[in-house]
Amino acid sequence: MAKYLAQIIVMGAQVVGRAFARALRQEFAASRAAAAAASNLSGLSLQEAQQILNVSKLNPEEIQKYEYLFKVNDKSVGGSFYLQSKVVRAKERLEEELRIQAQEDREKEKRPQT
Repeated sequence: MAKYLAQIIVMGAQVVGRAFARALRQEFAASRAAAAAASNLSGLSLQEAQQILNVSKLNPEEIQKYEYLFKVNDKSVGGSFYLQSKVVRAKERLEEELRIQAQEDREKEKRPQT
């Protein structure tokens, strides 16, 4: 009788372990998907946004190149609305990246030094 009870306990532990592992894999996949969605909020990758605005380093002064490119691509002066919208999305993507970096820096400062 004790042998059967031990087998039931082992089998139950295996079932629970598999279910836990499956749930853990699903959670990792969901967190990766959320991270990917957060990194592509404007539909542009960070590298693509930097290329559009011709920015090498992420800083607010570099992102101000946006204003010139926006004016140059204005439809009233013969520009392209598509290019103008790409410039806006690139600016938004870079500003979002700056915001994320600032938030990470604040979190690092709050952590106690060990």
